[in-house]
Amino acid sequence: MSVLDRIAERQLVVVTGKGGVGKTTLTAVLGRLLADRGKRVLLLEVDPRESLHQALGTEPSGGGIVQAGPGLSIQNLQPDAVIEGLVREKVPIPYLARKITESVAFHQFVEGAPGLKETALLGHAYRVLHGGHRPRTDLVIVDAPATGHSATMLAAPGLLAQAAEGGQLGAMASDLAAFLADASRCGVVLATLAEEMPIQETLELIALLRAKLGIRPDLIVANGMYPPLPPGAAQDPGRSLWRARRRLNEAELARLSASWDGSLLELPLLPLDRGPALVNALASLLKRAEP
Repeated sequence: MSVLDRIAERQLVVVTGKGGVGKTTLTAVLGRLLADRGKRVLLLEVDPRESLHQALGTEPSGGGIVQAGPGLSIQNLQPDAVIEGLVREKVPIPYLARKITESVAFHQFVEGAPGLKETALLGHAYRVLHGGHRPRTDLVIVDAPATGHSATMLAAPGLLAQAAEGGQLGAMASDLAAFLADASRCGVVLATLAEEMPIQETLELIALLRAKLGIRPDLIVANGMYPPLPPGAAQDPGRSLWRARRRLNEAELARLSASWDGSLLELPLLPLDRGPALVNALASLLKRAEP
């Protein structure tokens, strides 16, 4: 079974990595690949700046669900809006729900409860998958915060379950924590660049996920690789710089491989702007890069 076959069997996949390494683009690429396999995929973005729509050529989400092609949709999600939506669901009288969400005590609780915002975001994904959501979704891919913040997000439901033990909120958090701990249903994909700082953060995140959560990533993708120059290429300054960058890429990937024996795929640097053409080209290349 290939690594993409394994990822296709998951229900929730969290994509993370150091800022600026192509995490959002990789989220779009995975979504496109898995939708092409017949999966109904929802891409959840948690950055309020909204950039996922640019990669897929759609209008901004603004909190709603936007179709991005057959079997593929995107949604930008903010925790405060999710939590307020849960209040309106549990308190069906609009006036009372509004009084609660506008109260100072409510906002203090939202800001102070450990892991509540992170749990709300992941809980939304869980509800989409298991709550009779329409249209039906087979797989949710989360374009998660960078590196350690993603580890904090994944740990949040367990922390909230302990803090709110015995109550309805604690029970919901406990169910979500058990779901996230099931490696057959949930996975993590790391994006990186084959450069010193991104590789170092990737190694630290691998160790953090293992020590804190017992999670082993399904896949690491090295973005923006400089392709090798053909033998005998002229020795002009531009090509010399290209060769130097390629040697750096290879050295850093060797450093990663010395500590990581799992799936590692490479995607090349392409002369394309962010958008559907780049996503489609990288999706094709990633599919071919599988062993």
